[in-house]
Amino acid sequence: MHRSNWLRAAVLGANDGIISISSLAIGVAAASSTREPILLATVAGLVAGALSMAAGEYVSVSSQTDIEKADIEREKIELKEMPEEELSILAQIYENRGLKRETALLVAKELTETDALAAHVRDELGINEISQANPLQAALASGAAFTVGGVLPLLVTLFAPVQNMEYWLYGFTIVFLGILGTVSAKVGGSSIMKAIMRIIIWGTIAMILSALVGYLFGVNVA
Repeated sequence: MHRSNWLRAAVLGANDGIISISSLAIGVAAASSTREPILLATVAGLVAGALSMAAGEYVSVSSQTDIEKADIEREKIELKEMPEEELSILAQIYENRGLKRETALLVAKELTETDALAAHVRDELGINEISQANPLQAALASGAAFTVGGVLPLLVTLFAPVQNMEYWLYGFTIVFLGILGTVSAKVGGSSIMKAIMRIIIWGTIAMILSALVGYLFGVNVA
């Protein structure tokens, strides 16, 4: 659980980097007979994607942080203006979790005497050190992971034969996604096979649709 925030951002970034850059390269490769347009599109997509991913993650998590701060400030006011009602709410929370009414009230009183705000932030609002958002950490993890993921298909476009490059890209991307699924499952302690299948299936759909765009438009990029 302590890894959940940065792990989510890192896996999302790497997955997006691999799939989006591979899909972009496959789409261009399907309509191109030379390497230069494929490389240009891949590098441009990698730079723009990494910056966009980091910026988007930062804005998104910052919004979450603002909401958490606003909730905490509102809780401070409520504790000052209606302490008895807040004590009752806290006791009800513990009672709903399985404590007897008397025990729940006793726990609520003792926690309120120790640190009322901390108790309400943790148990009423559900905010704690593990779940609390960190915008900069999420942005850096997401942007760096996207770059690492995107570099992998870029290497394929550099060294794979131009002829049938889309098939080379697809094959290597499946391998990359399989490795990512394995690593994320290992770090997160979840099912490896489930993670691999989920990431490969959606990646395959994205790449097939991208290749279809290149073939359907039938534009020869030279």
